[in-house]
Amino acid sequence: MSLPARWHALFDDHRRMLEASSPIEAHGRLVRAAGLVLESSGLSLPVGSLCNVSQCDGSPGGPVEAEVVGFAEGRLFLMPTGETLGLSPGARVTPLALPLRAPRLGRPSHPLRRAADRMRHLPLGDGLLGRVVDAAGEPLDRRGPLLDVRAGAVNARPMNAMDREPIREPLDTGVRAINAMLTVGRGQRLGLFAGAGVGKSVLLGMMARYTSADVIVVGLVGERGREVKEFIDGILGEEGLRRAVVVAAPSDAPPLARMQGAVYATAVAEHFRDRGKHVLLLMDSLTRYAMAAREVALAIGEPPATKGYPPSVFARLPSLIERTGNGANGCGSITAFYTVLAEGDDQQDPVADAARSYLDGHVVLTRVLADAGHYPAIDIEQSISRVMNNVTDAAQMTQARRLKSLWSHYQRSRDLIAVGAYVAGSDPDTDLAIALLPQISRFLRQDIGERCDIDASRQALARLVANAGTGAGAAKGTHA
Repeated sequence: MSLPARWHALFDDHRRMLEASSPIEAHGRLVRAAGLVLESSGLSLPVGSLCNVSQCDGSPGGPVEAEVVGFAEGRLFLMPTGETLGLSPGARVTPLALPLRAPRLGRPSHPLRRAADRMRHLPLGDGLLGRVVDAAGEPLDRRGPLLDVRAGAVNARPMNAMDREPIREPLDTGVRAINAMLTVGRGQRLGLFAGAGVGKSVLLGMMARYTSADVIVVGLVGERGREVKEFIDGILGEEGLRRAVVVAAPSDAPPLARMQGAVYATAVAEHFRDRGKHVLLLMDSLTRYAMAAREVALAIGEPPATKGYPPSVFARLPSLIERTGNGANGCGSITAFYTVLAEGDDQQDPVADAARSYLDGHVVLTRVLADAGHYPAIDIEQSISRVMNNVTDAAQMTQARRLKSLWSHYQRSRDLIAVGAYVAGSDPDTDLAIALLPQISRFLRQDIGERCDIDASRQALARLVANAGTGAGAAKGTHA
């Protein structure tokens, strides 16, 4: 039964009035600002909601966007994403509603839906390709506004583990030592562990330039601001930037912005993976993300645990890492490389130790090799790829183990060899390692401008191990 025309007209009039009206919004007041945290009273919002903090008397200062990070005894704990200079007691705290959905008239708005409208949504889409943005999705490259993007949620749950496609396909990184000795699978999560100034950013740049991927997402989180432009101009280049998205949240950004930068970069990678693309996610660094999470947790009163890191930090790490990997039913993939800063070259740093357990392998860079001019300074003795068995054949596995064994024998006797205390003939494998050391070093070294594909890397490994077999007798005869 159709309604009379006058009912339709009346409905249209009410709809226009509703759309033109301004909804009544509750607001709170700023009652305390201590360190990194603002405290507000008079509001009840879920964790993760966004607010604007502004002066209500027209005085300078604000508005400042802030996120709800906790609550206690009727007060909200807010973490600002910008400078708080000029804010004073009594500043107005207003929930920030994001107009992301068309309202459904005739159906009441659910409280959870109203809360979700205030959660963080950032630009996602093909319009991000070739662009450099900050942690809030604002362009940094001075090339105008973003086009062909839509607002999407950046906080997502990892997919069901049973839906994830297994890792079965090798990925060419263009780095000989990794392709041959630590073969990476498409969809793997790998960590680059190193101290400061050992060359992890350069190795990350080599993989960004040479790895075969449809889309590259680079998250520069908590690192030096000068590295942003250097990475783009000196490593990615104009051609590499066309298929890349760079999310920059340097060290001078607030801790919440640094955390958001890592989450946003992951969400961008997920967006392209869900559309069937093979994505390479490079995040520099996972440690700075953990440090930002520590600052936030300590600021809201969470007690420190392991070396000053609150327990929530170690809960955030797997939540971020598990969002990457292969998609469901072969629908795209995210191969992720995270740099992990080992403070003081301590590989048992709590963040490094936790990341090692969450990731699918680790590449360790050592200062001893870097000081000797050996780049990339990959220590194949301490490094491992946990999916190498799934993406290589038995012959390559045997060859890699053999070369790793020779390298290990030399490293164990290195000090004795250096002072002339090693007696030739004491250990045949050590004698062979000494004889082949120049060839092994040439194999493991690689210039930043040199690319070695996976087939060439495997062939070079096979030739080197074959030389080791034929060189055993020569080494024995030499020492005799």
